Amino acid sequence: MKNFLLIKNSDKDREYCVTNQIRRYIAEAGGATWMVERSLEEMREPLEVPKGCDCIMVLGGDGSILRTERAVYPSEIPLVGVNLGNLGFLTQTEPEDVTRLLDHLLQDDIRLEKRMMLQGTMYHEGEQIYQDIALNDIVVSRSGLSRIIRLRIHVNGELLNVYDADGVVISTPTGSTAYNLSAGGPVVCPRTNLLVVTPISPHSFSARSVILSEEDVLRIELEPVRTAREEAAATFDGQTGRSMMPSDVIEICRSPHDANLVRLRHSSFYEVLRNKMQ
Repeated sequence: MKNFLLIKNSDKDREYCVTNQIRRYIAEAGGATWMVERSLEEMREPLEVPKGCDCIMVLGGDGSILRTERAVYPSEIPLVGVNLGNLGFLTQTEPEDVTRLLDHLLQDDIRLEKRMMLQGTMYHEGEQIYQDIALNDIVVSRSGLSRIIRLRIHVNGELLNVYDADGVVISTPTGSTAYNLSAGGPVVCPRTNLLVVTPISPHSFSARSVILSEEDVLRIELEPVRTAREEAAATFDGQTGRSMMPSDVIEICRSPHDANLVRLRHSSFYEVLRNKMQ
């Protein structure tokens, strides 16, 4: 790899110390860099990747990786992150080790990990009203003054369960360490391909996470509840969302395109998990 698109972060790298260090190091090695002038918060429209770009380097935390992946989708160009955030499950290195990461990148001494993504399509009275993608998760949850919501979930046309709950998280393996984990779901090796269904604060002791095949298609319907005002929303990676009304439906399946994350050959998900989870 020689040519890199840098996604700067004005909030976490205020004087661009890390950004400028990366640019100088790549230039001295005979490589080239481009800079995205928009901030991550402004990255609502698709991002045009320069021709000849080998890799996108993101400065920030996991949220920055998620925003960038959404902006370049459906391109599967490799992404690598320098952690300027907190947990950093998706990023590859800390700022103090960035030159070591650059050495591996410039020498092509890396491996690429395909990460499955989700696609969600929303329907109102049978008509499609919204579609979006997610690398971590798609969450259907209560909003506003709603006390609980009732979600009827089918898998490939067969009823899975009806949850009276605060909501449900549909997670990829990559997203298993995000909201899914907070809701009590399992940690899943990100190199696998499957879906995790985890209810959020279910009103039942028997409600547990369910693991599904990557080929399964979920259909989630927001059912009317007489004792409460149904106010719900579907959110995608916590980045975008759409409100739902009673009887609205969202269908969730594996996206036709994957994310492509750069990993150092010696890096281990389990080591990261031990360190981050202490």
